[in-house]
Amino acid sequence: MTKTPQADPSMIGGVPEPPFVLLPDPAKLFETRAKRFAFLARHDANLAPYLTFLADLTALQAKLLASLPPVPPIAPEKARQAREFSMPPVERASLAEDPTLVATFVALIAAAADLEMPESARQALSAVWAADEEDRRWLLSNILSDQIPEGAAAPHLFAAAAVQIHMARLAAALDPKALIPVGVGICPSCGGRPATSSVTGGQEIDNLRYAACACCATRWNEVRVKCLCCGSTKGLAYRSAATHEATVKAESCAECGSWVKILYQVKNPSLDPIADDVGSLGLDILMKDSGATRGGFNPYLAGY
Repeated sequence: MTKTPQADPSMIGGVPEPPFVLLPDPAKLFETRAKRFAFLARHDANLAPYLTFLADLTALQAKLLASLPPVPPIAPEKARQAREFSMPPVERASLAEDPTLVATFVALIAAAADLEMPESARQALSAVWAADEEDRRWLLSNILSDQIPEGAAAPHLFAAAAVQIHMARLAAALDPKALIPVGVGICPSCGGRPATSSVTGGQEIDNLRYAACACCATRWNEVRVKCLCCGSTKGLAYRSAATHEATVKAESCAECGSWVKILYQVKNPSLDPIADDVGSLGLDILMKDSGATRGGFNPYLAGY
């Protein structure tokens, strides 16, 4: 008997439906990001020392993946309940005490001692290494809350690097088809804030906008013209620090007074949500004069 061909549910009117989420591939994520940091360092003399350090730190993140203990996946029942109540399946509040994350943090600060880094980062690393478990949990908790106290950026940088590894591994194990929107500008995997958003290029995601979680690196589809802080589609303006056609702009909202960077990967596919956020520091300086509040979270830019 000849079977009747079944329609592909991902096709609407013959056009593939773009995925709602793009989950990270941790190894590829950190390897690609490290190369991008290194590229940016070679083309920015002023930021080169910091960008080079971040390139080495990100390369270390990629290297550590092979030696870390497995990350326990989110239980299917827990994921089901999260979906039922429109919540992200990864609960970040309790992760600061997760043994796997703690082990990742210890492994990272031990291995980071061999990296070349600015003296301020070296001193911070020594302080983190000497800190007790309670202080280390405090650092991890702040990163997991997308909050860094003023004046404490340097030690949190190492905590952020550890959290990024752990959270990317957790997110990578999720079922992308089970994830649903949980709020404007909120990561559907872990509930985090975006670092930036990107207008992407590609056959199925051409000219679509994906916000990128600063914590777990999940990317999720958002309306092209919409404030990621308040959801308004009115009063949006775009500024750049470039005199020519810009690939990184600030999307500012007159309704809530916030702004988030938007990267045009459709023009330059090599743009990275975290690396190019740091590499476009000049735009942050420009936006400080506007009086608007930075809405994107990037632990590598804390203190700037």
